[in-house]
Amino acid sequence: MASEKTRTEEWSISGEDLVSTVKALVREGNIRRIAIENKKGSTLFEIPLTLGVVGALLLPTLAALGAIAAIVTECKVVVERIDSAPCE
Repeated sequence: MASEKTRTEEWSISGEDLVSTVKALVREGNIRRIAIENKKGSTLFEIPLTLGVVGALLLPTLAALGAIAAIVTECKVVVERIDSAPCE
């Protein structure tokens, strides 16, 4: 049986790259949560992802991200990844 560990990654991107970056992260499949923060560190948008959330269910979320991308010039993407490791 595998135990579930998570790790967090953060990086800054421009607003125009926001939607494409989130789409690429969702395709990776080992993401638990994606948060979008402004320059001050306030969370603007948070996307909890589960194994069953794909395709058409993400369309409203991506539309909202597009609206945020139009407003912000720079933002920080915080990604919580799932690392599966064997139990000891």
